[in-house]
Amino acid sequence: MKIFFDLFPVVLFFIAYQWHGIYWATAVAIASSILQIAALLLLKKRVEPAAWIGLVVIVIFGGLTLWTKSHPLGGINPTVFIRWKPTVLYWIFATILFLGPLVLQKNPMRSLLGKELHLPDTLWGKINMAWAIFFSFLGAINLYVAFHYPEPVWVKFKLFGLLALMIIFIVIQGILLAKHIKQPND
Repeated sequence: MKIFFDLFPVVLFFIAYQWHGIYWATAVAIASSILQIAALLLLKKRVEPAAWIGLVVIVIFGGLTLWTKSHPLGGINPTVFIRWKPTVLYWIFATILFLGPLVLQKNPMRSLLGKELHLPDTLWGKINMAWAIFFSFLGAINLYVAFHYPEPVWVKFKLFGLLALMIIFIVIQGILLAKHIKQPND
């Protein structure tokens, strides 16, 4: 159920794009992201750090997209900012994963999943690195599609392509880690 809640702004972005184009979709993504965080706060649920980061990134990059539409910056296409947004978000996550063990002296993936998985430190290091590399890859592939294909292709890729890649990666990780998952009777 959480996955649907997390995808709420992306799905609404896609739907709004189909009806009204990139600027409406961007405004809807900003508004739905704010509503998403507000709902969690009103329900007194914990807002994950990734959700706060996502909110800041969409407000900044979405806001720049909308602002530069009405206040042009030289020859810059205003949609460049919203097309960069997924890459910036993924690269922030990758940076946190790459630097977390060095700067914070703790493994970010272990902090997230340590209660469910009992793994040796070396395996936690590999999982953390795999996710860091994967997020780096997602950021790079988003840039490629965003700037080498027409906008409608990128919008579809943003929802369906990036989501499919994420699901495939999670399934592969799940298969590889299944033997380490803590069972309820353990």
